[in-house]
Amino acid sequence: MDEKPWFQDGLKFRCTGCGKCCTGSPGYVYLSKRDMEVLAVYFHLTLEDFQKKYTRLVDGTYALLDSRGSTDCLFLKDNQCSVYEARPVQCRTFPWWIDHLRGPEGWQEAALRCEGINHPEAPLVPSLMIEKECGTYLDNLLEQNFDF
Repeated sequence: MDEKPWFQDGLKFRCTGCGKCCTGSPGYVYLSKRDMEVLAVYFHLTLEDFQKKYTRLVDGTYALLDSRGSTDCLFLKDNQCSVYEARPVQCRTFPWWIDHLRGPEGWQEAALRCEGINHPEAPLVPSLMIEKECGTYLDNLLEQNFDF
């Protein structure tokens, strides 16, 4: 049976560059080995040096440190991602995370924290693109747990 997702007609999203997804309540940016390798190259560091300088272990998985004294991403500068070209897959695939896509309720809940979700000027993102991004996010979750 080939069941269509609830978002088969697409979803409206446009990043507004507000930086809210990188701030606020405590959370983690979990990293796969590949994420850390890309960031290490970006900073001209060895993988080990990158891990020591920018990460912590959370339940056995590497996560980015927060900015000192806040829960904001360490790499958020003036509401902009300072490592945008090398940002982790978790960041790259937002808002196409499984928790946001389980049903319309999850999408609406995410919209409360992200002004780009259902933004009136946002384009309609096709379901195939959404599924691809969600798959990338899920693949990255698996890599986080099995890379090391």
